[in-house]
Amino acid sequence: MATVAVTINGRPFTLACDDGEEARIRRLAQYVDRKVGEFVGRVGQIGEARLILLAALVIADELAEASARLAAPADDGVGKGENGEAAGRAADSLLGLAQRLEAIAARLESA
Repeated sequence: MATVAVTINGRPFTLACDDGEEARIRRLAQYVDRKVGEFVGRVGQIGEARLILLAALVIADELAEASARLAAPADDGVGKGENGEAAGRAADSLLGLAQRLEAIAARLESA
């Protein structure tokens, strides 16, 4: 089991991950940090838990839209194929990330 250090909203976090997943986790954390930064720019520092929760909700919404597009029949009559399956796996990964972010936000809120 590996660990990776990430920063969200200027705060460092150390996360456990599978060996070899460190770079992926860093990229995902950077994406989350950008989303949090967007909210900080709009509403200011309203609390870490709320900012992370807002980011998680936006990411979950993006995931829902992507899943809906994948589930919709293609205009050209072609099935999902490999690209659709890869996108589905990516959507599942994002859903898992959103769930983990919600759990982190809940822990931060109760701290």
